[in-house]
Amino acid sequence: MSTVTQILNWISNSLLLPVIVLLLAAMIASLVSLGGFFSAYLILLQQRRKRNELLRRIRTSPGVDTADFDEGSIFGCHLAELDALGWNELECEKRIAEIQQGYERELERAKFLTKVGPMLGLMGTLIPMGPALAGLASGDINSMAYNMQIAFATTVVGCLVAGIGLLVYSVKRHWFAEEISNLQYVLDRRLEEADR
Repeated sequence: MSTVTQILNWISNSLLLPVIVLLLAAMIASLVSLGGFFSAYLILLQQRRKRNELLRRIRTSPGVDTADFDEGSIFGCHLAELDALGWNELECEKRIAEIQQGYERELERAKFLTKVGPMLGLMGTLIPMGPALAGLASGDINSMAYNMQIAFATTVVGCLVAGIGLLVYSVKRHWFAEEISNLQYVLDRRLEEADR
């Protein structure tokens, strides 16, 4: 039993450095994701008014000219793509589904950070607790304090990574759902106009 315990301790202690490196990599990835999120938010604020104006025109006047699809905006680009497909229901539905899949892939990155952050943080907390308790038992307060410092730091970083991932995931999910809903609405309006 002693041999098995020593093997487990050796495995556990050998994982500390990789866990810390992965946690730092996740922290960098979450900061990059947060920067991209704020950049996308600023672009969205600029384009939201134009998109709402275009949707209002589509709602109130039939047959909005394709020149109104501002291809400088994401929504306008998507509408131009649907227009290039001739508003064919099957082809447009497929294109909207592809856009939705692209959005879901983008959300997976944030979702991954939300899950991996706490996992790495917990591992980074538990691994140094063994040496900390051993230091406490032997009276080596310095060793105990050092290991406890690592344990608390990894917990905080893991929670921060998860928090950033959750923020980005939650807000972008609403943005993307609104975009898909608007595209579906425009397609339905075009098909309704074509049936008249």
